[in-house]
Amino acid sequence: MAAASSQEELHQQLPGGVGTSQEALPQQAPVAVDYSKYRPLYRAILAANWEDALIFFNQDPAAIQSPLNCGLGTALHVAAKVGNASFMEKLVALLLLGDINEEVVEALSPRNRIGNTPLHIAAWHGNIEVADILVRRNSNLLYLHNNYDWFPIHSAAMNSRKSKDAFLYFLSHTRDDEYGQPNPYAGPTGVSILVNLIHHKFYDLALLLARRYPDLGRHNRLGNDASALDVIVFNDCSIINKHSLNFLQSLIYYCVSKAESTTSAPIFHLITSLLQWLVGKSIVNKMVLHHQAVKLLKCLCDQLKTLNDTQVTSLTIRAVFEATSLDIWQVILNTADAYPDSVYFSNSMRQRILHVAVINRSENVFKLVCGTNVLGNILSSLMDVNSNSVLHLAGKLAPPHKLNLVSGAALQMQRELQWFKEVKKIVPPDYSSYLNKDGKTPSMVFTEEHKELKEAGEKWMKDTANSCTIAAALIVTVVFAAAITVPGGNSGENGLPIFSNHNAFTIFAFSNAASLFTSTTSLLVFLSILTSRFAEQDFLYALPKRLIIGLLTLFLSIIFMMIAFSSTVYLVFGNNRRGVLIMVAGFACLPVTSFVLLQFPLLVALVSSTYGRGIFNSRGFPQLPY
Repeated sequence: MAAASSQEELHQQLPGGVGTSQEALPQQAPVAVDYSKYRPLYRAILAANWEDALIFFNQDPAAIQSPLNCGLGTALHVAAKVGNASFMEKLVALLLLGDINEEVVEALSPRNRIGNTPLHIAAWHGNIEVADILVRRNSNLLYLHNNYDWFPIHSAAMNSRKSKDAFLYFLSHTRDDEYGQPNPYAGPTGVSILVNLIHHKFYDLALLLARRYPDLGRHNRLGNDASALDVIVFNDCSIINKHSLNFLQSLIYYCVSKAESTTSAPIFHLITSLLQWLVGKSIVNKMVLHHQAVKLLKCLCDQLKTLNDTQVTSLTIRAVFEATSLDIWQVILNTADAYPDSVYFSNSMRQRILHVAVINRSENVFKLVCGTNVLGNILSSLMDVNSNSVLHLAGKLAPPHKLNLVSGAALQMQRELQWFKEVKKIVPPDYSSYLNKDGKTPSMVFTEEHKELKEAGEKWMKDTANSCTIAAALIVTVVFAAAITVPGGNSGENGLPIFSNHNAFTIFAFSNAASLFTSTTSLLVFLSILTSRFAEQDFLYALPKRLIIGLLTLFLSIIFMMIAFSSTVYLVFGNNRRGVLIMVAGFACLPVTSFVLLQFPLLVALVSSTYGRGIFNSRGFPQLPY
């Protein structure tokens, strides 16, 4: 297996954050060391079998302090992991022989391969009772760190049980002013605790810690240059982003935020419990997490207000650009409120947040920036290191995860054209013909980048039109034949239909004619799509409009055809029996329902993307402080 140190170093990197284990992973042991003799003791401790363990200790007294495996874990480490309080109490008593002396700390703090003490292990596994046994013997164990300068409270913040009580226990016992002991909450060490809480989504505890120690928002975490703000952006983008919520989630979020801000804690828990009963525990818990994450974000950004430009830049620049890429506009808004110049940050490509928002199709950040006219005008006129304007970047193909937000290559092409058109509105008029370092205008970049998508959109349109043309032609044939051979035939005396005096016949005649007209219209519209030139701009309005008309008229023709058929069956076989009418009408609903379930979502998506409010509607959107 991989070396423990390599694993631990890997887990310290960002993004990815903290390690998933606080134990030394097994390694290939040196040939001279044989741990097999300790396996009976190891199994006894895992089973919390004190009688078998005591027999082993009596036979080999040194085993109580000896490493039992290649990770250098001792009996105390294994017992701390198991979490049996009775077993640990007896083990500690045997180890110390009932005496409390100056050697207590050393006896209770053997180190495994990565420097973890048994208290680290108990904290990481969330075993509070076992931890309390060790802490009661000597509280100095709380201030011993491992090879990575992590204290037991760091492990408690990311305990494997996801227990908040475990962290609260260590928070209440680990002081920041213990005489002669290091302060675990100071500087980068304290930030690491905060980061661990964020990784485990303990946002309420993270907020408690950030408010108690305001300095934590002004440092990077231990081991690298990542701040708490970086971590919450990199790891919790889906939690923070309010515009990713649907209507029900937004409503629950509003209720949760109002309840939290206007009521006491017991009433708040009562309200959340009621919401859980009404709409489900999962969705309510997600909204509570969302509310807590937004409050934590605001708190971290507020702590930046007293720092100088250099400090703020080092703490926020990575978070700002990552938030822009992920379309988390709340980070941009809160950071700009604390440090207004953050909106002018530039990356290694000399791109500002507007450039990055356009590249990544982050519509919410785009609306936030362009909603402030002064800022939008300034950023839209800037070029990057390759002389690309914002319009050049809008001409580049969107990232795959953004393209896949809409189904169908034609709708994806339409979304790309909408972006290009919207960005074109905010840049100076002469930028449309401006050449970048490659000598290309924005339109040339768009054509080159979207060549394959355009071809895929053309194929999708033709395949859809072909399939619908067959269906429309079939309906035309059927209803035309039905119009000539009316149900019941014609009278030999005057040539009029026999059932012409029945109301059901009138319904048949009207619905059959309507089905013929709508299906013929649908057929012609789909034929026009097949013969279209499929130019880039056609994907914006012309082609979607034709597809909308074709699908709508096809849908109507199916409905009218089913009505005509039902009327015919009732006239011929019904004999004025209501049961026949109900049965036929019920079966006639099957094809209509099938069309609605299978094709209607496409029709709704087409109408929404072509004639809806669009993704650039900034009504009700917040303003940056400018």
